Amino acid sequence: MVKKVYFDNAASTPLHPKVLEKMLPYLSEYFGNPSSIHEAGRKVRVAIEEAREVVAGFINADPAEIYFVSGGTEANNFPLFGIAKTEFQESGKRGIVSSKTEHHCVLESLDELSRQGFETILSDVRSDSSLETEKVKSLLCAGKTSLLSVIHANNETGTINDIKAMAELAHESKAWFHSDAVQSFGKVPIDVKALGVDALSFSSHKINGPKGAGAAFVKSGTPLSPLIFGGSQERNRRGGTENPAAIIGFAEAIKISSELMEQNFEVVRNLRSKFVEGLFSMDPVGIEINGGNDVIPYVLSVTFRHEYYNSDAEAMLIYLDINGVAASNGAACTSGTLKPSHVILSMGKTIEEARGTLRFSFGSQNTPEEVEYALEILQKLTLKFRK
Repeated sequence: MVKKVYFDNAASTPLHPKVLEKMLPYLSEYFGNPSSIHEAGRKVRVAIEEAREVVAGFINADPAEIYFVSGGTEANNFPLFGIAKTEFQESGKRGIVSSKTEHHCVLESLDELSRQGFETILSDVRSDSSLETEKVKSLLCAGKTSLLSVIHANNETGTINDIKAMAELAHESKAWFHSDAVQSFGKVPIDVKALGVDALSFSSHKINGPKGAGAAFVKSGTPLSPLIFGGSQERNRRGGTENPAAIIGFAEAIKISSELMEQNFEVVRNLRSKFVEGLFSMDPVGIEINGGNDVIPYVLSVTFRHEYYNSDAEAMLIYLDINGVAASNGAACTSGTLKPSHVILSMGKTIEEARGTLRFSFGSQNTPEEVEYALEILQKLTLKFRK
């Protein structure tokens, strides 16, 4: 009998039952528009503002610094465009520095800003996909650079960047600092005041919350203009009626994550260790783990080296799926194209190695038995795809 094992939690996580329970009244009974002044609207407004306080408290921010958006993509687009454009209007600075291993929603935002006259520079990375502090420092130019954006935990390799150090570099160059924390939020402690970041992006459905909700932290005093126009919502910074059910569900997911963060981290760390041990036991030479030592355990990037295996991630993923194991070859936003991963290529690997790379990502709902089953299927996969 084929089991069903879900190891694609970096793409999306299952909705927690308590989150669904919290959302249901706002999908039926409490349907008022939060911008309306009548009781039905006020009741929903109060719930949204209470959710804002939950988000703010979780990262040691002020509620006025939290902006609700539609998800991680908008949470990254909003501060990138909002800071870059407003800072240019105020100071004339047009330089933006980032890295080659950012999520596509950051890279494509930077491409668009380049077309609008901004000067974007992407830093090379180490072989583990992390950024080198001195390399980034050499790209920053006081008086010209307005913004530095660096991902916190890489969505494909799990590699963690030192965003506190990056924020300090940005501020030394009189630039603002933004970080994409979509994969780390709710999984490791984040204190925006201690880290010194000016803007941070995160999403609900990565932590067992609903899709359609995310948030951006933007520190008070940071230049910011709207990305979406058409209303006075979110303190005139984001037009459009809010998604109350998703926002309230997001806040509930944060409460659960806060209570169980250490426990969940340990569960996932043990699952990843067991998975890695099993992979190395079946082939210590032909299988390579990406990301180095400083990684978030929720993500595991595995390369089947082309010297030993046929590099065909699509066929591998189909084989795994037929046998009940859900995995991916990179970010869900682009995996449908099955192009070689820009992250893996930026680490110095070949196109063949990138095409032979899979991502397994874990959640607290996963079990050691599921890891054992996945390893059984992978053992068969190695025989099937071996050259």
